[in-house]
Amino acid sequence: MAARADERVMLSERVAPGMLPRVLNSLDMTIIFVAIVLFIVNASAIQRAGPAAYTFWILGFLAFLIPGALVTAQLGLMFPQEGSLYVWTQKALGPFWGFFAGFCAWWPGILVMAATGDAVVSIWQFIDTGGLPKNWEQGLVILAVLWFSAVLSVMRLRMTQNYANVAVIFYGAAIFVIGLAGILWLIGDGHSATGGFGTFDNWVPHGGTWTLFGLVILALLGIEVPLNMGVEIVNMRSIKRYLFWGSIVVMVGYLWATFGTMRNLPASKSTGGLSDIFAAVQNGFWGSHTWAVIIALVALWFFVSNTVVYNYSFSRLLFVSGLERRMPAALGRVNEKTRVPVTAILVQTILASAVTVAAFGPWFGSGNTSKIFWMLQAAVTVIWCISMVLLFADIYLVKRAFPEKFEEVRVAPTPVLFACGLVGIGASILGAVVTFKTPWVTQWTTHSWRVWLAILVGVSALVAIAIYSVSEFTHRREVPTPTPTPVG
Repeated sequence: MAARADERVMLSERVAPGMLPRVLNSLDMTIIFVAIVLFIVNASAIQRAGPAAYTFWILGFLAFLIPGALVTAQLGLMFPQEGSLYVWTQKALGPFWGFFAGFCAWWPGILVMAATGDAVVSIWQFIDTGGLPKNWEQGLVILAVLWFSAVLSVMRLRMTQNYANVAVIFYGAAIFVIGLAGILWLIGDGHSATGGFGTFDNWVPHGGTWTLFGLVILALLGIEVPLNMGVEIVNMRSIKRYLFWGSIVVMVGYLWATFGTMRNLPASKSTGGLSDIFAAVQNGFWGSHTWAVIIALVALWFFVSNTVVYNYSFSRLLFVSGLERRMPAALGRVNEKTRVPVTAILVQTILASAVTVAAFGPWFGSGNTSKIFWMLQAAVTVIWCISMVLLFADIYLVKRAFPEKFEEVRVAPTPVLFACGLVGIGASILGAVVTFKTPWVTQWTTHSWRVWLAILVGVSALVAIAIYSVSEFTHRREVPTPTPTPVG
């Protein structure tokens, strides 16, 4: 038992607090949560379900977002360390599963960074019709977004976070305008562009739309991401606050934006892209293309800024893996001046750039922007759902391993937390399964969708196992080295 306890003690727990500054307050954590989770393009993609879109949202909130927030609050208060899920799962299951969970939570960040750059391309093409017609042009824009995010992410966190806070506030204003467009359409036209709201059957999910539940899970992933920076929080009370207020903003934001889009555009004509949202704004604001362009410009700025948030928040998982010597030790170092993990940020930017080059090379034809975007998003969903299964399972295992600490910070009655774990595991598995079932968008055939999704997920899992195996082999052969000294 002592040996098992020893292997669950992490070097990063002792070292990271002295290396990183405490600068994040409740507002910062809420902003990070909203930036990561409230991915507004999902409000467009879900609308082809018609009125059932609202049913899917409610199911997602009840089965995934709210249980995830409660479980994350419990785990975060028990172990407020850098690395969130990496730390929690190592405490619950040991080093292999800790690293595997951390990898499955980190790798989607690389894919999403490329996907947010792709969203910038889509918005650009709405503003400048016919712009960026070639794959290599689109790839260059995405690379520019990625490296802009790297430049901001290697600055002092307080400075970078201030920038992100402003961008997300403007983003919130844009979402308000999207919903307002639905109100204005109803006032002017007198009826909804999407019909069927008076028929009960249209509110009930059916076999042809259940795959969209995977899209809803994707839309709600990232609950734990702000706690990747656990030792950079000023006050532990921020954990409960960001989960409470962030969840409310996300729920209202998705329902409001879905309302605005569906009231202006028939669900049957949805393309599942950002252009639907901007077209809805144009329709709602009396056909004003100028209004649509203004909202598109704000969205473009947000997705550029959102890539920054992904870059610095996910880099902390890579930083912890460097401290734990699961990946090169250089990843576990911080810049003495800015006190941020510069090497980790640069490495994951390089990896995201490699994904971009592979996806937007000359071997693909033009016009694949949306197609590639949704495949990356689907891969993110399945891989991230794997890590979320482990997160929800952790609640049972840490209760058994650390009963006194569990009771000391308990955020809800134990039966409620256990029920959240069970419901969350089921929702995560269902989200992954239905994502494989049928494509989210018509650009993919069912066969190609399943094959490419299986390849991306399978290769990702094998890479995680291979990295851990190499690190274990290296650990057995290396001479013990002195414990890293925190940079103060």
